[in-house]
Amino acid sequence: MTSTFFIGRRLWKNAAVYFNPEVAGGSGLSSARGIAGFPNGETFRIGVADPVLYLARLYVRQVFALSPETDEDVDDFNQVAGPTPRHYIALNVGKICLADFFDQNSYSHDPRTQFMNWSLMSAGAWDYAANTRGYTVGGVLEYVTPTFSARFATAQLPTYANGPKLDGRYGQVHAETLELTKTYKLAHRQGTVRLLGFRNVAPMATYHTATALGQATGQQPDLELVRRDGHTKVGFGLNAEQEISKNVGLFARVSYNDGRNETWAFTEIDHSASLGVVSTGARWHRPDDRLGVAVVANGISPEHREYLAAGGYGFMVGDGALNYGLEKIGEVYYSIDLHRYHAAISPDYQFILNPAYNRDRSGPVHVVAMRLHVEF
Repeated sequence: MTSTFFIGRRLWKNAAVYFNPEVAGGSGLSSARGIAGFPNGETFRIGVADPVLYLARLYVRQVFALSPETDEDVDDFNQVAGPTPRHYIALNVGKICLADFFDQNSYSHDPRTQFMNWSLMSAGAWDYAANTRGYTVGGVLEYVTPTFSARFATAQLPTYANGPKLDGRYGQVHAETLELTKTYKLAHRQGTVRLLGFRNVAPMATYHTATALGQATGQQPDLELVRRDGHTKVGFGLNAEQEISKNVGLFARVSYNDGRNETWAFTEIDHSASLGVVSTGARWHRPDDRLGVAVVANGISPEHREYLAAGGYGFMVGDGALNYGLEKIGEVYYSIDLHRYHAAISPDYQFILNPAYNRDRSGPVHVVAMRLHVEF
């Protein structure tokens, strides 16, 4: 169970503060281990059965208008009602979630209402700055026009791989993200393409170094033994969505990181590709329902494979050996709108081959879920 309270308050013209206390309880299947593209985007690896209250977001947003034209915003999640410039620069500073600003996709981004799989809610190879629960402290600078936008963020990383605490040594441990977004029309239907790049600097271990030390000592390779300051991870993501008709849309993502150093924040994926389609229920007279179908393939670098094959473990995957194969996942969900109750019920099914990249436990694994989402 997860529940977020979205509180926003306008401070002065074009400025607001946002405060999101959150409660989470429960833990993932197998303690959220054993699959890199984990099947539940609302599950944390520090999950416990009892609900826990914590601060998700607390940040200030200041918008600087670059033109007189405005749009009228309505109250929404981390958005207060009022006029907003169409052409502006914005600065967001505080405790944030980078996925709120980057790698957006109309059809595949929110595990509470869309696809649940981790590698469908975000670009799988984007090792984005976050603690175990998905939040960080930093700043996001935005330049936005009606058809183009550019965003840049700098933020803190955890003290160790997927750790709950953020590293205060910002000069030595930090993450930068840059994304360019372009909207366009194709046959009078809107499309959007996003190009993302990132660079993380942290005391990561190098997979090859960990493997070599294990071979030299005759011991199981261990990333913790060879972590050193100053290591970097770089990567990119390409994200596209296209409206096909009033009720149907397509989306696709491709992402990659160099895979030389260990995964530090998100999940153990070094390259990923996904494709999917989402439709409303208008054809069967349920216009507020949603049907989504998607497939995704995840992989890891040669250095990462060598480390796992030698008996190494990451914070999510590792079997003590590895017969490598791409991790392949299919997901289908149907969201049944219960407008009268401000709710939706979504049956969900996922089909997983080669979990954790291991052909020796090829599966398939069948994951069936039922999701209840309520919002006011």
